[in-house]
Amino acid sequence: MQRRLLVVLCVLTILATLSACSAPAAPAPTAAPAAPAATSAPAAPAATAVPPTAASAATAATAAPVAAPATNKLYVEALALTNLPYFIDHRVGLEFAGKVLNAKTKFVGPVDYDMTAMANTMDQALAENPSGMNVVGFDPALKPSIDKAIDAGVPVVTLDAEVYGSKRYTFLGTGNYHAGQVGAQLLAKEIGGKGKVAILTKVGQSNLEERIQGYKDEFAKNFPGIEVVQIIDEQSDSAKAADGLKAVLQRVPDLAGVGCVEAAGGVGAATAAKELNIVGKLKIISMDRDDGTLKFIEDGVIQGSVAQKTALMSYLGTKFMYLMNHGAVPVVSDNKAAGIVPMPESVDTGTIVINKDNAKMFYHK
Repeated sequence: MQRRLLVVLCVLTILATLSACSAPAAPAPTAAPAAPAATSAPAAPAATAVPPTAASAATAATAAPVAAPATNKLYVEALALTNLPYFIDHRVGLEFAGKVLNAKTKFVGPVDYDMTAMANTMDQALAENPSGMNVVGFDPALKPSIDKAIDAGVPVVTLDAEVYGSKRYTFLGTGNYHAGQVGAQLLAKEIGGKGKVAILTKVGQSNLEERIQGYKDEFAKNFPGIEVVQIIDEQSDSAKAADGLKAVLQRVPDLAGVGCVEAAGGVGAATAAKELNIVGKLKIISMDRDDGTLKFIEDGVIQGSVAQKTALMSYLGTKFMYLMNHGAVPVVSDNKAAGIVPMPESVDTGTIVINKDNAKMFYHK
């Protein structure tokens, strides 16, 4: 019996000794914190070749564009009459888009209304391989240059005035016909819904022709007592606008009002009214928000102006082209093969009515 107890005690002693010796190794399993390295399992889904869904394809297509473009990206605006105060806002919108997109911008074109020089400017800009080109569509003569840029792979959008039949991708500008209607309504209110009026314009420019038609149709439909006695070509020159209006007033001394479909006309009409001492008697509705027009409104020489959200044109035009370059919406799996331009066909950037009450808010700083 004693022998058995001795054997049991020996066995227990041996087991205790073995247990004590192995105890330091026990913490080894707690090296589990290193396990997360092994839990790089999130990479596993990439290995599972799941066929992409339409939603995942769209997500993938739009994910990359988040990165800012390289600073060598260049967006251009080509126009004429670059010193005209109206185009201050065009430059503002273009340059603001450049800051937002971290891209270079260029505002280029002749100071005169010279379509040959403007087309040459477009060709020179194209030689720099820009990422996109905004074009003020003054004249159908610009169509070959627009098409040449598109054929070279450079996106083009037209601003302010349309070049019909060109390959441009989208048009951004005021709904010009509606702007004419608004101007007609304002003028009709000022002259009591009847009387003789003249319209000042630059003849032959598509956007201005649309505004004139808006004036005429609004008068014919809602103010039959108003007669348009003369369309005056002021060639975007306020001095010519003043002279042209004074000549009409000599023939039509009872002229009640003047509608202007671009900025130079309003300043010219106001100048004529002051020189002839008929301020207040001759009612004037202008277009746009140059500082000269605003001062005449505050002084009561011009009764109101139909202003455009011009900066939006160049800003949105540049952003549309950037998005097309860096993240075009996959309307179909292959937009190009399907002949789809992933941009809106046209965008109406809207109008604002300026009068004596709010004119001070529209000055350029």
